[in-house]
Amino acid sequence: MTGPDPKADLQKYLQDARDVLLWKLDGLSEYDVRRPVTSSGTNLLGLVKHLAGAEALYFGAAYGRPFAGTPLWITGDAEPNADLWARADETREEIVGLYRRACAHADETIAALPLDAVGRLPGDRPVELTLHHSLTHMIAETQRHAGHADIVRELLDGATGQRPGGANTPEADPAWWEQYRERVERAAREAAGRPSPA
Repeated sequence: MTGPDPKADLQKYLQDARDVLLWKLDGLSEYDVRRPVTSSGTNLLGLVKHLAGAEALYFGAAYGRPFAGTPLWITGDAEPNADLWARADETREEIVGLYRRACAHADETIAALPLDAVGRLPGDRPVELTLHHSLTHMIAETQRHAGHADIVRELLDGATGQRPGGANTPEADPAWWEQYRERVERAAREAAGRPSPA
């Protein structure tokens, strides 16, 4: 048995979240990867675009290792929420490619520096952080948005699952799921003292 390797553990969990996020785009049309499904405009390709910028910031600019082609929203030269949606002239391939390159650049930073290396997030009031903090932050950030992607994907086409080959949900037909949902709804109404619909 080998000894613990905290950096490798953190990077493994970050990579798992990255992979899940990109997997949620598989098999969807150009419209569906861009389609806003919440009132705040949440969409799959926008989540990927947002995280490309976060990777560039937390593992590039913060450690004096600028990412070539740093997105405008990182430099503050873009409109609000520019990182959370894809313009019609931005292709899926460009955004996914940007994310993959930002992740590769991040991985180079992670390999080059010890966990206690100190970086500084740029801004009006720079914030110091360690590589350990950056990794922890990006795991949380990426997992959070992978969770958003789970829900967006289910709303788009009903697809669920934690990762390819590991659905993490019961294998059941649509009738079972409808009965299950109705049972959850009844429990919610009962707990809230609301009458069941007629």
